[in-house]
Amino acid sequence: MKAFHLAAVAGLLIAGPAFAQPKPAAPKPAPAAPAAPAAPSVLGEWLVEDGTAQVRVVSCADGVWGIISWTKGEPGVDSKNPDPAKQTRSVLGMPILLGMKPSADKPGRFDGEVYNAEEGENYISHISLSSPDVLRIEGCVLGGWICGGQDWSRVKTPPQKGALTDQAVCSELPR
Repeated sequence: MKAFHLAAVAGLLIAGPAFAQPKPAAPKPAPAAPAAPAAPSVLGEWLVEDGTAQVRVVSCADGVWGIISWTKGEPGVDSKNPDPAKQTRSVLGMPILLGMKPSADKPGRFDGEVYNAEEGENYISHISLSSPDVLRIEGCVLGGWICGGQDWSRVKTPPQKGALTDQAVCSELPR
């Protein structure tokens, strides 16, 4: 009988691995979910509707601002500005979207003013994205009752070497 037990134990030791239940593998961690793409933003570089200029839209402490960052030809001067001291300044670097703030009642829209250098006038303005690469800008008269607008196209090229940082743009703005 002892021989039988020893043979059985020896058999189990030798054959054990063949009959053993496999240990369950540690569960593989779930693949990481892809990072959600950043929500489209009004910030960035925009080509105006007629293609004659680009406007760089930046976020500053007191709102969203837009400056003229490029012109197709020689940049003109702000000759129609009601302030004589500004009538000789270049339009390059000139703020045209002024202190835009998120709309209280329309998500995704920013409200503020736009400066029209062709007339030397400020108008009530709204900006919002029509699509990730189209910025809709509206200028309004009569207290906002009549508005006209343009669609600007996002410029996807990186800023030119030596371009001002957003922080530097903000520090140059009039307050």
